[in-house]
Order: sequence, then structure tokens, then C-alpha cells
Amino acid sequence: MKIYFKDIVVKTTKMYELIDITRDVERIVSESKIVNGICVIHAPHATAAIVINEHENGLMSDILEFIRELVPRDGKWKHNIIDDNASAHIISAIIGSTRIIPVRDGRLVRGTWQNIFLLEADGPRHARRIVIEVFGE
Repeated sequence: MKIYFKDIVVKTTKMYELIDITRDVERIVSESKIVNGICVIHAPHATAAIVINEHENGLMSDILEFIRELVPRDGKWKHNIIDDNASAHIISAIIGSTRIIPVRDGRLVRGTWQNIFLLEADGPRHARRIVIEVFGE
């Protein structure tokens, strides 16, 4: 079994944002030379998440609006006393910071409309690191 690691770093520009990282992840899978296995995409941040969905502007806007309504930033969150970003922590906890995608024949197995996004919930941030691990044979 082979294991291949690579990080990507993205800059976010808004408080809430979806950044498409699909091409970066696909490039890393290709570089790995792994034919069959899995790809782990992980955002090692407590206020960001990884989302798989369609890259369509209306839908992306809908997702961000839903998140803002579901977990309002100005809610009566106890953590806001410390850091004023409890909503971002809750969003990350609900959505999750890791996704696993199968790799078959050297390519990610994803649906036609499935793209991979970093969900920023506490931006803007100068650098958000995303860890990509591909392993298999």
C-alpha cells in the first residue's frame, strides 16, 4: 500500500464562503500515482468544514444562507464570551472537517455535480490549510 500526503493552502475573503478545491484535490490524486484506494480531505481547523456539492452560484448562496440562519452568529452562545465565533465552531461540528472519497482507476469517484469545497465560517483568513491524503495501490 502507498500513502501520499500533500497540503493545499487557500486564502478566504469573507466571513462565510465556499471555496472550490476540486481541481487541487484531483491534481494531488493524479500526482499520487495511486490507482485504487481512497482520498481523505481534511481541514484541520475548528471553524471550517469540507462540503461536497454542486458548484452552482445560486445553490452555493443558498447553502451559505441556510448556514447563517441555522446557526446565527449573534446567537446567545456561551463561547462568544471568549472569542465571538461560537457559530463557526458549531457549523464545523455539524458539517464536519473531513470527507473521504474513493479513488478508482487513478481518479476520484464523484458524481457529475459533486465538487469539493472548503467552507469558511470564520473569515476572512489569510491561510486555511487543507490536508489531502491518498492511500491505496
